[in-house]
Amino acid sequence: MERVKSFLRRDRHAHGSQPVRSKQSPPPPVPAVLSVGFPNQQDLFRYRKQRGVNLGSWFVLERWIADAPFQGAAPPGQSDHDVARGPDGQRILEEHWDNWMAEDDWKWIAERGINTVRIPIGYYELCSVDPSVIVGTDFADLGHVFQGAWPRITTAIETAYRFGFGVLIDLHAAPGKQNADAHSGTSSNEISFFNSANLVHTTLILTSLLTQLDKYARNHTFPLPNIVGIELVNEPNPPNNDHAALQQWYKTTIEAMRRIDPDMPLYIGDSWRTDEYAGFIKSLGDQSSASTSSFLALDHHLYRCFTASDNSTPAAQHAAALRNPADGTPSTFARVSSTLASVGADLIVGEWSGALNPGSLQGVPDEHAAKREFVDAQLALYEKECGGWFWWTYKKQWGGDSGWTMRDAVEKGVFPGWVGVRAQRVTEHDHGQHERRDSALDKALGGCNALLLLFVSSYVG
Repeated sequence: MERVKSFLRRDRHAHGSQPVRSKQSPPPPVPAVLSVGFPNQQDLFRYRKQRGVNLGSWFVLERWIADAPFQGAAPPGQSDHDVARGPDGQRILEEHWDNWMAEDDWKWIAERGINTVRIPIGYYELCSVDPSVIVGTDFADLGHVFQGAWPRITTAIETAYRFGFGVLIDLHAAPGKQNADAHSGTSSNEISFFNSANLVHTTLILTSLLTQLDKYARNHTFPLPNIVGIELVNEPNPPNNDHAALQQWYKTTIEAMRRIDPDMPLYIGDSWRTDEYAGFIKSLGDQSSASTSSFLALDHHLYRCFTASDNSTPAAQHAAALRNPADGTPSTFARVSSTLASVGADLIVGEWSGALNPGSLQGVPDEHAAKREFVDAQLALYEKECGGWFWWTYKKQWGGDSGWTMRDAVEKGVFPGWVGVRAQRVTEHDHGQHERRDSALDKALGGCNALLLLFVSSYVG
């Protein structure tokens, strides 16, 4: 079983230029018969290579992505907390939740070959099913504003399944804020997530989240198999570099969640100390039984547009560094992937983009071509070394940002038009190639039936 799960997780396709795929409707959900035995439909959603996109500023707002909900926000007008405290906050948020992702958006993503979406949420959005999550927090008096959030989150999971997408639920905003950014729930610069009371409370929130997700998946009209995992907290930034405390919290929380559902994959952020956290996951794996431990993934976020060093590095040099196996990031990824694979875990890049600082693009004759070279270098690295990746972000309120939004990046040729497994009609010319592919898949999966083989061919990778 572990060998087959490893095959599904580590399926790697060398990324290269591919012919434009003809548009077609999203694949229909696979019949429920595949939920029996192993590998079942849920396994295939969870352990395939995740080629994904973040649905940023949907349930956790970021003003640079979507400005409209902030027009009536309380000062300083940068966070969910500010919008919720403003006049008519409930109506504004519910209208945004209902309209940010339309059917055409889901269809567009499916037509790019994306197979998974990462959905950032705030802890306060569970308050309708567990009022205790906001007790003693900044959102304690705002529960009425967020009563409609959880039903919409579960509807998003169901809609994603209809379009063939897995869903990674990411706790983007935790009590007390895990970093200083406004996307951690409030506009305060104070980071108090690492206080013992908030750490304990967040563990309870995550166990409640897992319980609610399991309950929803089971009690749906049919079992929903497409929740690929839960990310414990987004981009935690421990004060005084106290990573020992963060790792202890990870360990405690993972153990608590495994007691509820030992099979739910769990994702943890590396706080940009990738080797250290890979070693931490390995230590957990060495102490655990593979038959009872959920799959763990280490999430690294890669951007090259924020530091002074990034800004002074030409775009072509950024791309070249990512293609050089001896350079820092590729060598780290190769080393970390090997470390994680030794305990059945994996590395993902949960956020990345084609954004480059203007300093990196000085003198570049074709900005979009330079960004495309940078994007292709990233994709090649992630396809080789990682179990998955998630572009940040799907779209912005305004068009024209080819570095950050997938829709604009595809339109400008910065991001490929297709990144998934291609559904093709078998011709006499390529019949032999398809026979070899099907034979290899059949052998890897231990002789599965034709329906399952069709599912694997369409969804794995």
